[in-house]
Amino acid sequence: MPNLPPVTRNLLIANVLVFALQLFLHDVDTLALSRYFALWPLGPDVTGAVAGGQVITVGFRFWQVVTYAFMHGGYTHILFNMMALYMFGGVIERTFGARNFTVYYFVCAVIAAVAQLLVVKFFTHGVYPTIGASGAIFGLLLAFGMLYPKEKVFLIFLPIPMPAWLFVIGYAAVELVLGVTGTQAGVAHFAHLGGMVGGYVMIQYWRGRLPLKPKRQLLR
Repeated sequence: MPNLPPVTRNLLIANVLVFALQLFLHDVDTLALSRYFALWPLGPDVTGAVAGGQVITVGFRFWQVVTYAFMHGGYTHILFNMMALYMFGGVIERTFGARNFTVYYFVCAVIAAVAQLLVVKFFTHGVYPTIGASGAIFGLLLAFGMLYPKEKVFLIFLPIPMPAWLFVIGYAAVELVLGVTGTQAGVAHFAHLGGMVGGYVMIQYWRGRLPLKPKRQLLR
């Protein structure tokens, strides 16, 4: 990864290493990491048995709004997220600079987590963990669409070039429809949208277009 700027490169390495640790610990069955670092719903702790009959207790902890974004549920999950991070992370990091890119990435991840927590608490009411960098990745997609709207992008399964702004709006619309209809169960659609909302607010703030102004305008 010699051409990647440092923060993007380090995020890629960190995600892959955590996923390797998940595989080593058989986390999908034992919840060895997920019990502590996945994003669990707000509310009282829950006790139950996992593979092998071990009884564990899980529940929300404040650090999970960050740590969940370094965990993934399978090879496809991490492959697509890391591919998107590789494709868009370097461009956005070079635009924002390393410090602001780091802030942006984690703001998107945290807002995505907050969105997921609220949806689960007030609508779905399930007790299940949320993991994945997708919320932060959708923030990067949003940034690319806003900052480079005329650049051409395309989906792997639909290789038709389209301007980035259309790609982002279309993707957000699909996520909203899937989330509202409950299609594709097990996918945190509103977390994805939360990441986009967090990214939009950050960009507008840096552009000086919110009531609260930055000390200096970072973006046009």
